[in-house]
Amino acid sequence: MSTTNPLEQSVRERLERYFADLGESEPRDLLSMVISCVERPVLQVALEKSAGNQSKAAEMLGITRSTLRKKLSAHNLQP
Repeated sequence: MSTTNPLEQSVRERLERYFADLGESEPRDLLSMVISCVERPVLQVALEKSAGNQSKAAEMLGITRSTLRKKLSAHNLQP
């Protein structure tokens, strides 16, 4: 018996809803769309939890500060 991570289950449910809403349309660039949609709020929460400290947020995310800054810029989240 496998246990599903609640976050993983939530993503799965939302993807099922997304496909249902698409109807007969074919999705394009699904992976990049999902990553982009998930990455933005993850970056925002990491910054909130680190009180805006980018070094702490980067450590929390397991990325370098430089990578964090690039991602923040890509999502128009630069202060």
